[in-house]
Amino acid sequence: MEVIDAIILGIVQGLTEFLPVSSSGHLELGKAILGDNSLPKESLLFTVVLHFATALSTIVIFRKDIIEIIKGILKFEWNEDLQFLSKIVISMIPAVIVGLFFEEQLEALFNGNILLVGIMLIVTAILLFMADRAKDTNKNVTFSNAFVIGISQAIAMLPGISRSGATISTSVLLGNDKTKAARFSFLMVVPLIFGKIAKDILGGEITYDSANFTTLSIGFIAAFVAGLFACKWMIALVKQSKLTYFSIYCIIVGLIAIIWSFAS
Repeated sequence: MEVIDAIILGIVQGLTEFLPVSSSGHLELGKAILGDNSLPKESLLFTVVLHFATALSTIVIFRKDIIEIIKGILKFEWNEDLQFLSKIVISMIPAVIVGLFFEEQLEALFNGNILLVGIMLIVTAILLFMADRAKDTNKNVTFSNAFVIGISQAIAMLPGISRSGATISTSVLLGNDKTKAARFSFLMVVPLIFGKIAKDILGGEITYDSANFTTLSIGFIAAFVAGLFACKWMIALVKQSKLTYFSIYCIIVGLIAIIWSFAS
C-alpha cells in the first residue's frame, strides 16, 4: 500500500467513523477504487490501526466526560455515572453476541461486496432522514433504550450501515435528547473497538511487517486528526438537525456503488 493511499484511507476512516456515512462501507469502496490488493491479514492490520486511531480521538474529545465517569464509579454508589456505564455495557451485548457467534459470516461480507454496501447506504439515508425530523427533547437514554440502540449498533456491523448514523438515529427516534444521543453513541463504541483489537491480537489474526511501519503510522495520524475534526462537527450537526444533508449524500453514494457493482 502506497503512502498516499494510507493518507486517503486514514482520512476516510477518521471522517466516516463519526459522520453518518458508514466508515466500513467507504473503506470497502476506497479499497475497490484504489485497487487495494493487500493480503487479508495485512488489510486487517491496517483497518485495526485506523479504528484504534478513531477510538483514541473519541477519548480525547470526551476526556472530561470519561474522567468524570471514572470518578463517579470510584465512589461505589449507584449514581448517574455508574448508571451511564451500565447502559454502555448493556448496549454492547448485541454486538458482542454477533461478533462472537457470527464473525465468519460477517467477515465474508467484507470482500468487495459493493452491491451490499450500496443498498445499506440507502438504508442509512432513510434512518438519517427520519431522525432529522424527530422532535428534540431533554430525555436521557434509558436502560431499555440502551439495549435497542445496541441492536442498531450490531446491525451496523454490516458494511454500508453507518454505526453513528444508526445508533444516533435510533436514540433520537426513541425520543432522546439529540446531543445526549450523540454522546452516548460515540462513547458506547470505544470498549468494543478495544475489545476487538485485543481479540484479533490475542487470536493471532494480525501479522506485522516492519516494512509497513511508515504507511501504518501515516494512516494512524491521518485517521486520528480527521477523527478529532469529525467528532466535534458531528455533535454540532446532530444538535442543529442537519443530518438530511448526509442522507442525500448516502443516497447518491449508495446509487453510485450499486451502479459500480453492476458495471464492474
